Amino acid sequence: MTDQKQGEKKTLTLNLKPDAKKSGDSDQVRQSFSHGRTKAVAVEVKKKRTTSASDTRQAQNTLKAVASGKLTEGEFEARMRALQEAIKNQTQEAEERAKRDEIELKRRQEDQKLLDDKEALRRLGGEKREREEAERIKQVAEKAESQEEARPAPEQPVVIAEPTFEEARPVVKVGPKVRPVDDEEEESNARRSVRGVEVPKRAVPVNRKEVNEGPRKLNRNILSRALDGEEINRGRSMASLKRARQKQKGNNSSQDQSKIVREVIIPEFITVGELANRMAVRGADVIKSLMKLGMMVTINQSIDADTAELICTEFGHTPKRVSDSDVEVGIRGIEDRAEDLVYRAPVVTIMGHVDHGKTSLLDALRKTDVAAGEAGGITQHIGAYQVTLPSSKKITFIDTPGHAAFTEMRSRGANVTDIVVLVVAADDGIMEQTIEAINHAKAANVPIIVAINKIDKPEANPERVRGELLNHGLVCEEFGGDIMSVEVSAKQGINLDKLEEIILLQAEVLELKSNPNRDAGGVVIEARVDRGRGTLATVLIQKGTLKVGDIFVAGTEWGRVRALLNDLGRRLESAGPAMPVEIQGFNGVPTAGDEFIVVQDEAKAREIAEYREHKEKEAKAAASAKSTMEQMMSQIAAGNVKELQVVVKTDVHGSLEAIAQSLAKLSTDEVAVRMLHGGVGGINESDITLARASNALVVGFNVRANPQARELARRDGVDIRYYSIIYDVIDDAKAILSGLLAPTLREKYLGNAEIREVFNITKVGKVAGCYVTDGIVKRGGKVRLLRDNVVIHEGTLKTLKRFKEEVREVKESYECGMAFENYNDIRAGDIIECFEIESIARQL
Repeated sequence: MTDQKQGEKKTLTLNLKPDAKKSGDSDQVRQSFSHGRTKAVAVEVKKKRTTSASDTRQAQNTLKAVASGKLTEGEFEARMRALQEAIKNQTQEAEERAKRDEIELKRRQEDQKLLDDKEALRRLGGEKREREEAERIKQVAEKAESQEEARPAPEQPVVIAEPTFEEARPVVKVGPKVRPVDDEEEESNARRSVRGVEVPKRAVPVNRKEVNEGPRKLNRNILSRALDGEEINRGRSMASLKRARQKQKGNNSSQDQSKIVREVIIPEFITVGELANRMAVRGADVIKSLMKLGMMVTINQSIDADTAELICTEFGHTPKRVSDSDVEVGIRGIEDRAEDLVYRAPVVTIMGHVDHGKTSLLDALRKTDVAAGEAGGITQHIGAYQVTLPSSKKITFIDTPGHAAFTEMRSRGANVTDIVVLVVAADDGIMEQTIEAINHAKAANVPIIVAINKIDKPEANPERVRGELLNHGLVCEEFGGDIMSVEVSAKQGINLDKLEEIILLQAEVLELKSNPNRDAGGVVIEARVDRGRGTLATVLIQKGTLKVGDIFVAGTEWGRVRALLNDLGRRLESAGPAMPVEIQGFNGVPTAGDEFIVVQDEAKAREIAEYREHKEKEAKAAASAKSTMEQMMSQIAAGNVKELQVVVKTDVHGSLEAIAQSLAKLSTDEVAVRMLHGGVGGINESDITLARASNALVVGFNVRANPQARELARRDGVDIRYYSIIYDVIDDAKAILSGLLAPTLREKYLGNAEIREVFNITKVGKVAGCYVTDGIVKRGGKVRLLRDNVVIHEGTLKTLKRFKEEVREVKESYECGMAFENYNDIRAGDIIECFEIESIARQL
């Protein structure tokens, strides 16, 4: 029976410890959070088979038992198969663990590469590439998760009953890494496994950063893996990578910045801060460079263009100098080509002495009567007209005043003209303004045609006029020269056609041409203010064609052409070269003689006008700061110079110019005329207010004050004087300045008296008994006391008596008594000289 039982095959059983748990048992782990909150998490508990020294001893015992014959052959084979299976499972588990570590290393390398790529994309600022990279990262992550889920679970080892196995410490699987589970979690998991609760995988949350970087919590696991002989590959930390990237980025930015060379625009003056911004450098660096040059400046201080250019070159940039005057560059357009030029009408200026018949001659040519409308019968305005001859040819005439005050008008007329017609009266000859007109024409380098007028008068002598012209360098053709002359009569209309022929002949010789197919340009002849139409200016077009709607700039003023009028008052749509037109559309009154230029847009015109206005203010400020002006102001403060302050308003700018120059010529070292304000247009309230504040005189030339200004002047006592002839303005100003002059004091001798006796009178003092030897002695007159022909006192008489009565005067050969004011040192034999002071008014 016993042998039978021994011959039977025994069944293999597992020899488990009483506290051992089956593989796959599950339980719950309770996590603690802040504020006393907890959470139960299901976990899976796995067992790991380990081979210890007891297993080896058990295998050796088995071999000994076999050798001693205690085990049958079947038992021995079964136990050997179990051992081989256990060794095989251990080998497979080690290989799978090595594969998992390799996959984890590759995944970490891929994550690091993705982070580097993402950082590069962020620096480059490519949003599209970043989105694409994000999609690729997502796909890679999904693929990694799918591979991880598809990875087969390790097979559980088969445990032999007799050999003892050491139970491994239970672990919680978190992705590809594991962390130890404490005793509390182990007991909780065991209790949950008894109740049949399944603990899911990866239930315990683990920080991703801890997984990637290997935190301190995993150091024990890494140490155990190292002791087991596993190879652990750890990469650089994220902080180290971040520092390396920032260092590389700083180096790249500094290298890139040093390579940038900018073109820095430098105006005439620029602040230190603005220069630093344009060079893209720190303001402190620029200030440091300026301090090296000896300039202690702040960031808001301005420096000149030369210094800014030096600093710009020092920093390695390219300076580009610009100026405020660059706004005027190119506004006059390009030069005209010879094939674009066509013939135009000649511009003729009529010049000569006052009352020699210039305007009458022009009226005879135009069939008008302009002279009848001039105040005083003299021309006081410059005018521009165009005459169409019977042959359909045109001539443009410019009429200038002949009075001495209108020098600037004559000069302006000579500068814009092609031919000068010098009008000389046959009965008067060469006069002062005739000589001035000749000089203006020579200075302008224009040909001269002499028109000898008034030949219808009996006393006319044209030959005398030609002879006088020789004294001024004008040799007429009759005397073998090159100056053409013609004898005309404006009133009788004699030889007017001959004068026109000579003008056209001279124009053909000059070959006057211009390009009409371009932007217009010209010169302002005259400007005025019309009450209903605003500012009007007479402009002579010199090139191009001016059209309604063109934007222009003239001096410090700009505007848009709203209307064009010819010399007869008819509206025009356009005006070509050599045509005088009246333009409506100025935003202010331009100065006569300003250049008229058409520009492309309003912004350009405004910019040019503002620049010119600024330069004009600077020029005026510089002129007022001259030493002569300072000396004059110091004399005024000391009372040595008396001023006549005036406010002048005229109808046209030319008249204002003439009056201002005439009044300035009246100034002397003792008296001066100071024009507080000069303008074109009627007298308004602001002019009266200015005159009242400065105690000035208001002068209106061919203009009147409005009702409000008249009432204000009457209330404040401001003197307004109206004039229509420039003679009267100059004469009145001269009379007022003469009144401001200090009178001339002259001494007038009266007589002499000899002191013969000196009397001491109580309460009176010394009294001289005198005998009048020459002339007369008056009480209240000035006296001198002479002793040995030397003046020892000069004063006034206190008393003059004859006997006991006071008398006004004592004549020659009479005796009298005299006493001096505040002087008693008189002796017998002294001579008393009596005189008086006369005051004589001075004239300019």
